[in-house]
Amino acid sequence: MSAESSLLLTMYRVLTTSCGVIIYGYLAWRLWHGKEELTRLGERLGQPGQLRPPGPLLWLHAASVGESLSVLPLIDKILRRQSFFSVLMTTGSVSSALLVTERLPTRAYHQYMPMDRAVFLRRFLDYWRPTLVLWTESEFWPNAILEIRRRAVPLVLVNGRISEHSFRRWQKWPQGIGPMLAAFDLCLGQTLQDCDRLSVLGATRTDYVGNLKFAAPPLPADTEALARMQRQLAGRPVWLAASTHAGEESAAGRIHQKLITYHPRLLTIVAPRHPSRGTAIAAELAATGLQVTRRSVGESVPSVSGVYLVDTIGELGLFFRVAPVVFMGKSLFGSGGQNPLEPARLGCAILFGPHMDNFADIAARMVAAGTARTVSDEVHLGAEVETLLADRRTRATMGVAGKTFANTEAGVIQRLIERLTPYLDLGAIRPESGRAKNP
Repeated sequence: MSAESSLLLTMYRVLTTSCGVIIYGYLAWRLWHGKEELTRLGERLGQPGQLRPPGPLLWLHAASVGESLSVLPLIDKILRRQSFFSVLMTTGSVSSALLVTERLPTRAYHQYMPMDRAVFLRRFLDYWRPTLVLWTESEFWPNAILEIRRRAVPLVLVNGRISEHSFRRWQKWPQGIGPMLAAFDLCLGQTLQDCDRLSVLGATRTDYVGNLKFAAPPLPADTEALARMQRQLAGRPVWLAASTHAGEESAAGRIHQKLITYHPRLLTIVAPRHPSRGTAIAAELAATGLQVTRRSVGESVPSVSGVYLVDTIGELGLFFRVAPVVFMGKSLFGSGGQNPLEPARLGCAILFGPHMDNFADIAARMVAAGTARTVSDEVHLGAEVETLLADRRTRATMGVAGKTFANTEAGVIQRLIERLTPYLDLGAIRPESGRAKNP
């Protein structure tokens, strides 16, 4: 069944076409809550924010921060291989835009992904005229995929992921997912299991070359900031709750209050996944009697014992380097987890909760390799933090195991490039479809 003939997708298309007022209202709500940039709001409507470079253009879409960071090495490799190519990268969050704009190489550009409405996508595609499209992981937008397919632009899913929950849900709606997956020329799964699930759901051509998340380099850190932080924290017990979601910050605070009996100078660092929640988190923790300081407003690390709230963007690389014990959020309260390879690359002893659905394969392998431990609840988390803070040798062993594990799929980029070569070569000879207008 084609995407055009699917009744479910036809209904979606009609709704997104006729409900423009709701879409504009939703954008206004996001803008009000700091989830959009006013100066770049037009990009969400398909309007270009910059000039299209001449020559072949690869469009790569990555939903948010994690996906964006994982594809940066791929972009760099493609541009080195295809010297006349340019890359347009789209993401959907402000935090991902801020990070990738700083880290994209020459000849790579960032735009916000248009909202999934046909008129926006047509405007976007008419201007940018991609010769090849790479889609990452699991964010499937029906109108975007349909418009790409209608223009006969090669479309490849890279590092495709279908969680157990998503698999069960999509099996109930095969008319929704099937035609979308069938529109891809090739679907490359994160794991062999993802390949199987993609095939069951409707992908006509799947393959596995490895997990692209293993190709990402260690998160960067400013050298001077790292030296200052290491001096400030010398000799202090430190642990980090990273990429936390609602409920996990207060749990970290309660754990801190229990542990200061054994570690009077304990520093608990909390780095929320969404820094815009900083004010609310600080108030919540301070209400329990904790000393809380915020990095975003220039406050110093608590001098004796307390919580240091890292409500900033792009600094996890710094704090993974100074915190030997790390808890990865969205795994205790919430669902899906966050990427545990990031602290593993930097030698941390890693803890995460039971809800690591988005990283199920990696999490299970890390536990088996001895670089991470799963905690069942807040009490268990507190006990493991206490154990690891008191046991330097175990921390070191887990850290070494983490660095080794993070390098187990070092060749994934080269294998991926080899698999993409026919599409890259085809994109190089595809003619442009007319001259773009200035934005």
